[in-house]
Amino acid sequence: MFFTRALFARSVWKGPNIVPIDIPHNFSASSPPIRTTKRAATILPNFVGLRFAVHNGKSYVDVAVTEEMVGHKLGEYVATRKRFTYKQSKNK
Repeated sequence: MFFTRALFARSVWKGPNIVPIDIPHNFSASSPPIRTTKRAATILPNFVGLRFAVHNGKSYVDVAVTEEMVGHKLGEYVATRKRFTYKQSKNK
């Protein structure tokens, strides 16, 4: 074991979990979004400006990547559950 590793948290010395995503080389802004089910993929700096269609379990939701998203996961920006709302009943 290295002495410097003892000072870091475990997640730091293990390194980032980068899931590979195949991006076509001739991809342009007018192309359709890149469809993926890899919600655990870390957003890298070369993803800025691209559009992804991320699967939420039922359908694909479009996500446009900006600079503020770098370092986060794709799945953070796509909700997998509906918001709960109380329904008002009119028969009282």
